Amino acid sequence: MKYYIIAGEASGDLHASNLIRELKLLDKNSVFRAWGGDLMQQQGAEIVKHYRDLAFMGFAEVLMNLPAILRNISYCKKDILAFAPDVLILVDYPGFNLRIAEFAKAQQIKVIYYISPQIWAWKKGRVHTIKRVVDKMMVILPFEKDFYNNYQFEVDFVGHPLLDAIASEPKEDKTFIDANHLSDKPVIALLPGSRKQEISKMLEIMLQMVNEFPYYQFVIGGAPSIELTYYETIIGSRKVKIIHGATHQLLRHARAALITSGTATLEAALLKVPEVVCYKGNPISYAIARRLVHIKYISLVNLIMDRQVVTELIQDKLTKENLKYELDQLLTNSIQSAKLQSDYDDLITKLGGPGASSKAAKIIYNLLDQ
Repeated sequence: MKYYIIAGEASGDLHASNLIRELKLLDKNSVFRAWGGDLMQQQGAEIVKHYRDLAFMGFAEVLMNLPAILRNISYCKKDILAFAPDVLILVDYPGFNLRIAEFAKAQQIKVIYYISPQIWAWKKGRVHTIKRVVDKMMVILPFEKDFYNNYQFEVDFVGHPLLDAIASEPKEDKTFIDANHLSDKPVIALLPGSRKQEISKMLEIMLQMVNEFPYYQFVIGGAPSIELTYYETIIGSRKVKIIHGATHQLLRHARAALITSGTATLEAALLKVPEVVCYKGNPISYAIARRLVHIKYISLVNLIMDRQVVTELIQDKLTKENLKYELDQLLTNSIQSAKLQSDYDDLITKLGGPGASSKAAKIIYNLLDQ
């Protein structure tokens, strides 16, 4: 069968690549064409456009890049028609994907959504569009099934695919320190995001901690789509290492982490790493978001647990003084540390067991087989 997959971000590339791997086990004649990244390509998908050219974040940024976004939508529609897939599989990325879903439905192409958009946070009205144009929705957060049930839309909870990704990796690479020329100081990981506009804001703030904690070494987990020189421009003369393509190994060796809000906050929690969640955006975009987004937290960890497990420093609260205090607490407060580890155990239990990618692939294959 012919599969057309659209993933517009780094996390989507990871989850879609694992899905492709599982689909290939079920369908020996599978052909994949996709919008995504290197990981999907490594699994055999022909990449139409890389997600690095698609990631526009924030209201103001989307408006500024609207002509490019509309051109991409138009090109995608033409490419789908030319490829004539048996199924369109969408991975999160709702602003783009829901438009493509409507188009595909009109062309009588089966539409499957893997990893629901976070419509429970804002734009809840999109649920009606999803009910109309999506043939099957699979969700990865436990509370999402109840959300859709409230709108009389049956979805499948398959568990979180990060559990699979982490379970399939070696628990510890003993060569990691030497291979990356790290010292014997304990590591603090810096994960400033996967988009340039995030990194430019967040990394500069995170790097202010380097001189405040001289007995630690700070190591940046580089996003796969961002070139080394971009980080080096921001780092300047500070002695900070950058490691690409080994985020999970970096976290496994880290004593603590400073992380821009996103999937990485959940990755750190699943790897039991104490973290401070950081976010500071474009002031206009943030002001608009405050009016439109109706959630108590921005990190997946706190959202899933429905309470504060990890500290979030957002916008004006993200200052050098606050960041220094919270990082120091992670490193020195043993009572807080024990409580955090217990909360992480509860989080893992809530997410269910491994096997999300396999479950999702079976649902897709069985649906097409019918």
